Amino acid sequence: MNEHARRPATYQDVLAAPPNMVAELVDGSLHLHPRPASRHARATFRIAMKLGDPYDDGVGGPGGWYFAIEPELHLGGDVVVPDLAGWRRERMGTFPDAPAIELVPDWVCEILSPGTRRFDLTEKRALYGARGVGFLWFLDPEAGLLEAFALRDGAWVLVGTAQGDEEVRLAPFEATGFALSALWP
Repeated sequence: MNEHARRPATYQDVLAAPPNMVAELVDGSLHLHPRPASRHARATFRIAMKLGDPYDDGVGGPGGWYFAIEPELHLGGDVVVPDLAGWRRERMGTFPDAPAIELVPDWVCEILSPGTRRFDLTEKRALYGARGVGFLWFLDPEAGLLEAFALRDGAWVLVGTAQGDEEVRLAPFEATGFALSALWP
């Protein structure tokens, strides 16, 4: 094994990643993933739309949130790029104008794809729990399934699911709903 393979990855490795890849750094390991495919990107956009009006803008819902698509999060020495993240305004104050956000999100949504599924369900899930993300959603476009988890006593607890054409009213966004099928092309 050469010296480069043995050294822990750094933020410089993230910056040096090819532009067609998403680079993430967890526990000193660099993880490279292809940019999301069109179905994945569409699902990300659609869920952001469904939550944005009622929760970010307060149109037809309670407001009180900020959302970002693919924000670069610096959580201690780790760098991750969730598909979507949300922060309660009472915790964040003003949304930052910065290349990266260091405040732990209150909610994260990962869109599962063949290139990221294992990493999202294992290392990233563990990191989000260790850093105190309150809610974690996994959206699986292939299966037409959404699973919502809440962090309770340091462990992820499944708080609900939606599949097919079921209405999504899952924590922390129970005040308004939308059909899960509205997320697919």
